[in-house]
Amino acid sequence: MGIFWDLIQQDELQKQEDKAKSLEERVNQLETELTKTRELLRKTLLALETHIAKDIDGDGKLG
Repeated sequence: MGIFWDLIQQDELQKQEDKAKSLEERVNQLETELTKTRELLRKTLLALETHIAKDIDGDGKLG
């Protein structure tokens, strides 16, 4: 009975390890997407401030 218990425990440990790896990969993907979204937002704000000639973000300059 002991060997079966060991196999079950090993299987559960492997599942948890795989889950942790996939979670880390998802976090990395989300961080990359967030960086791209922020870059796009900055570019959009720059274009909008330049187009309407108004300081929207309050940094004291246009664009």
